[in-house]
Amino acid sequence: MPDTSAPTSTVSSDALWENLKSCARATQQAEPSLGPMLDEFVLMHDSFEQALALRLSAKLVYHSERGGHLHDVFREAFSSDPQIAEKVRRDLLAVSERDPACDTILTPFLWFKGFQAITCHRIAHWLWNNHRQQFARYLQSLVSEVFAVDIHPAAQLGGGILLDHATGFVAGETSVIEDDVSILHAVTLGGTGKEKGDRHPKVRRGVLIGAGAKILGNIEIGQGAKIGAGSVVLTSVPPHTTVAGVPAVVVGKTESAAPAFEMDHNLWIHSI
Repeated sequence: MPDTSAPTSTVSSDALWENLKSCARATQQAEPSLGPMLDEFVLMHDSFEQALALRLSAKLVYHSERGGHLHDVFREAFSSDPQIAEKVRRDLLAVSERDPACDTILTPFLWFKGFQAITCHRIAHWLWNNHRQQFARYLQSLVSEVFAVDIHPAAQLGGGILLDHATGFVAGETSVIEDDVSILHAVTLGGTGKEKGDRHPKVRRGVLIGAGAKILGNIEIGQGAKIGAGSVVLTSVPPHTTVAGVPAVVVGKTESAAPAFEMDHNLWIHSI
């Protein structure tokens, strides 16, 4: 199947930020009781990165005695590595475009823990790569407690990731998730035992992973593949292939070159 997939839509950072503020102002008019919160987390800030750093640190502060320090670290990461903010913007757009429960980009920014947990992981990954492993593990622990999402700080994530509902998502140390992947809740990207080294899955671009799927071992989920809900995947999956079952077996080809965009979890059976 030819690759006809396209990356998640992008807009300029100013356009996204202005859109977010416009949504906040509209919500403030409709729900005056939320006005102070919207001022604090959106409208009083000069940039998207400043607003997001405060929103995330505020979510975690009740599980930490050092909420102010978290805010400082988040802002440091955003200013030190512009790629973090670029990937976060793509994540926010991915939620807006693929999740039918998302009415405006303000909604995931304020409330969706999948988006917030992925953003926190991006900060933890930056810490890990800058030889601050203990702080990275500390942040990982907070995210696990607050969001019920456990991603090792060394795991590598591309941009345009949708983590829908998010509860129970686990990704091990050597996991790789490429751009434009959609993942439902209770998914595990894990190992198969106590082996060391490169031992976790590699999920290629455009993949859709259904709720409760367990993908185990140093295996590859090929570009544009679809993993059925509740499946246990123990062997590599070819590109543009649908697998399902326990253990998972090939049930056909995918209808779309990039199922992550379609978010269709039906397992239509197509001949190979």
